[in-house]
Amino acid sequence: MEGSPIRFGIIGFGRFAERTILPALRASGVAEAIALQKRSQKEADAKAREYGVPYAFHRAADLVRHPEVDAVFIVSANAAHCAETLAAAAAGKHVLVEKPMAATVAQAQKMIRACRSARVKLMVGHMVRLSPVIVRMKQLIAEGSIGSLVHVHAEFFYDHRFSHRRWMFDRKVAGGGPVHDIGVHCLDTIRSIVADKVRTVRGVVSPAPNAKRTETTSAASIVFQKGVTASIYSSFAGPYRRSFIEVRGTDATLSAFDFTKSGVQVNLHIVRANNGEPLPPVVEPISVPDLYAEEIRLFVDSIRTRTDPPISGEEGLINQKILDQMLRPR
Repeated sequence: MEGSPIRFGIIGFGRFAERTILPALRASGVAEAIALQKRSQKEADAKAREYGVPYAFHRAADLVRHPEVDAVFIVSANAAHCAETLAAAAAGKHVLVEKPMAATVAQAQKMIRACRSARVKLMVGHMVRLSPVIVRMKQLIAEGSIGSLVHVHAEFFYDHRFSHRRWMFDRKVAGGGPVHDIGVHCLDTIRSIVADKVRTVRGVVSPAPNAKRTETTSAASIVFQKGVTASIYSSFAGPYRRSFIEVRGTDATLSAFDFTKSGVQVNLHIVRANNGEPLPPVVEPISVPDLYAEEIRLFVDSIRTRTDPPISGEEGLINQKILDQMLRPR
């Protein structure tokens, strides 16, 4: 395995895997896709032929047992992550699982225990924290360029009427709506920037989710142990797709649209002040690489070096607990 590409099976080969994950595996330079899984064997076979993937399966349990598969990238619906991770761990396969890690805290805990017991790697796909935009923000904070960190705001919304993933409104399949789908990007990025434990979380959702249906819009406020505050807005009811983040300090603000995007140029705006008035922004254009390929490279490195993945299952579990609090009725 040392030096040779890690052979991946993709579980849940839908449009996202087809357009994003498969190209990222091939662009990573350290991995290859040798198997894929869809619920229909006929469709799996067709996609395997189309993309030149050697093996196709309609059951994840069969894919993980294939002797040529070293690791799996789980890209299925949220509620399936746990069972598929347990099956992969039992087969001795390393697991890179898309965010959110699971549909519930209990499922996330089971995934961690199973992978630890089987001595396989478990990494969660929170790729936004790898963005050079976020890395640069953290650098400026550490240098004291914005004074003392006070607040971080992040938002992400889009019009779900144009999405093919109708299951995102099904509570049993998705676990949560925009909170689990895109709010989790905001949450994990904020946690990476603040680098502190969360003290309190308060969420407001509309409509209130029930046993069958998820929320449509969410707002949450967070207080960290050292006093930094944060806010998150996520929604399926936006007029278009937008993500935005702003870091607010005592001396300056940092902000960027499209902070969740991969393979694009993002402009980081730095606004300082003079006598309490904002100065013209300093704009730093930052080239963002394929973040999915980058997370695959880091995951493969952890396999080869027998070290902990940089975004561990434990990190995913922390996020999962906060997501639950964001959805808790008040």
